[in-house]
Amino acid sequence: MKPKFVLLCLMLSSLSFAQEQKPTINDLAWLAGCWERSGNGREGVEQWMKPAGQTMLGMSRTVANGKLREFEFLQLRTKEDGSIHYVALPSGQQETWFKLVKSGKHEAVFENLEHDFPQRIIYRLEKDGSLLARIEGMSKGQLQGIDFPMKRGKCE
Repeated sequence: MKPKFVLLCLMLSSLSFAQEQKPTINDLAWLAGCWERSGNGREGVEQWMKPAGQTMLGMSRTVANGKLREFEFLQLRTKEDGSIHYVALPSGQQETWFKLVKSGKHEAVFENLEHDFPQRIIYRLEKDGSLLARIEGMSKGQLQGIDFPMKRGKCE
């Protein structure tokens, strides 16, 4: 074989391999289930349905002193181009889309640098089985971040 042909074959197989490695909603199935957090007089629950129809649906609720403080409807949605987006509809606010920019076996990072705060949403399944959700972004010229550590809970 000629060297140019071999090089072309290697390049095409690398491109094909890269396309095959594009993450899918099913790669985020580790997020499915119920997650709980508590502290500072607040209790929070976040629940994600398993992947179906190229989508995962989620919701969260935070209660303090027996009163609803916050809620959010969530989606992980695959667009026609194959990109995955985190779609958040927080209580009293407009829907915002964050694109999946990094994913691993137990981590997903979504970004929308045009959004005020947060600009980044991170989910990471820890080795002990807990979930760390983190929001971060620029606020008043400073990088700010808020962690939401959660333990797996019962879906009731």
